[in-house]
Amino acid sequence: MGIVNEFKEFAMRGNVIDLAVGVIIGAAFAPIVSTLVDNIIMPPIGYLMAGIDFSNLAIAIPTPTDPVLIKYGIFLNALVKFLITAFAIFLLIKLINMIQKPKPAAPPGPTPTEIYLKEIRDLLEKRAG
Repeated sequence: MGIVNEFKEFAMRGNVIDLAVGVIIGAAFAPIVSTLVDNIIMPPIGYLMAGIDFSNLAIAIPTPTDPVLIKYGIFLNALVKFLITAFAIFLLIKLINMIQKPKPAAPPGPTPTEIYLKEIRDLLEKRAG
């Protein structure tokens, strides 16, 4: 039963649960970003670039049968999706960090050297006074 308890302890740690929540939210967020890029961002950009549909952009390499297509338009769409997702995550982390401002650290106590110097000072004051 030792390994079961170790796994339970590992799984219930805050970092693992936070990671699981992040993965679930990320998976739910992906279709939203995909729809945003495919249907809202890329069509106006394509329109401004003479009506180009980015998802159809490709370089055709001729072969004896069918041409081989390098579909760089799909890559551009994926790149835009990645940049939007990364920026959204950046903003979310920035917001979380603003909400969870770190507590100021307690001032450090005196160092051993300072303690010894105070003791010497006190002894010298006793002798003088």
